[in-house]
Amino acid sequence: MVQNVTRGCWEFWNYETSKVIIVKNRQLGVIYRLVQLLILVYFIWYVFIIQKGYQESESGPESSVITKVKGVTRSQQKVWDVEEYVKPPEGGSVFSIITRVQVTPSQTQKTCPESAKVHSATCHSDSDCVMGEMDMLGNGEKTGRCVPANKTCEIMAWCPVENGAAASEKLGKMAPEFTILIKNNIHFPRFRFSKGNLKENKDGYLRNCTFNETTDLYCPIFKLGFIVEQAGENFTELAETGGVIGVIINWNCNLDLPDSACNPRYSFRRLDPKWAQASSGYNYRFAKYYQCSGKSTRTLIKAYGIRIDVIVHGQAGKFSLIPTIINLATALTSVGVGSFLCDWILLTFMNKNEVYSARKFDQMSKSPKMTPATEFGTSTSCTPDSSLADSKAPIHL
Repeated sequence: MVQNVTRGCWEFWNYETSKVIIVKNRQLGVIYRLVQLLILVYFIWYVFIIQKGYQESESGPESSVITKVKGVTRSQQKVWDVEEYVKPPEGGSVFSIITRVQVTPSQTQKTCPESAKVHSATCHSDSDCVMGEMDMLGNGEKTGRCVPANKTCEIMAWCPVENGAAASEKLGKMAPEFTILIKNNIHFPRFRFSKGNLKENKDGYLRNCTFNETTDLYCPIFKLGFIVEQAGENFTELAETGGVIGVIINWNCNLDLPDSACNPRYSFRRLDPKWAQASSGYNYRFAKYYQCSGKSTRTLIKAYGIRIDVIVHGQAGKFSLIPTIINLATALTSVGVGSFLCDWILLTFMNKNEVYSARKFDQMSKSPKMTPATEFGTSTSCTPDSSLADSKAPIHL
């Protein structure tokens, strides 16, 4: 028992190596080298060059966006400036520019017929109108009276109610020339790297420039017509129904290079589903309140517009020893896939697979009994093993 334990401890420090067999087969050799070449090309070209597998990376930078719109336009009734057609006025990453409005003027709190567009408001007698009932899709509270001329229930609400036939005013005449300043700053905390999309070394530079990807990359002033065109939309149609345009800013930075190599890239696309008739376009309502003859009065405005969503993405990478070692080890390990594939072909499809199997695998039916001489690593006689001698000889298949 003690001798077995001692022998097991010494065998723990033994070095084991695989048996090497040379197979003389050109087709198999071509497959083996081709698989190795493909694996090496994948890791060198894709993993290390394209994916930069030698770098530590960080995605999703901390970002701030400030926007400012400038321009004036005229509708059929009035001149519109920035304070009226930009909502909300704070200059955040999401804002809308009004391009068409439907105005319901001089609304006051009183009774009037409900709109015929509200299906539950249709009536033939007072019994069809339940006093105090309110339809969440309607405009007010029913008084219990049916208005014969309109064949709708009378309601207490802001009257007259909004009518789809109200006059429409379009602001699209000069809207394509509106300019939008998009100021963006990003920060990658892991690498302590910050940068913005504005050029700061020229006084008055932003007053006389508009965005150009080649000559004025750091002049983030875009014309509204340019944004709509780059998103692949027709401005006239979009101004009529409204829509949502995404301005996507991508910061892909290789921090092994100088800071000047880290530049923003802009892309534009429509975000709302214009093919869905039920939900296409973009519109909202707001009201302007004032006092008229001592009564609280308002003007209801249904606004159609182009909503701009500024979306910031980014990824930064910098050389790091740990991912480099991991990917190198993975590459070297993956080269062994060629040997596994060729072994499988030999053992499965080759017509002399039994010859290869006999050389590659040593099968022993029963372990020989050890004599006292061999137990301690010595032997009184040595007989050449023909199977071991032949294992180094090439196999011709």
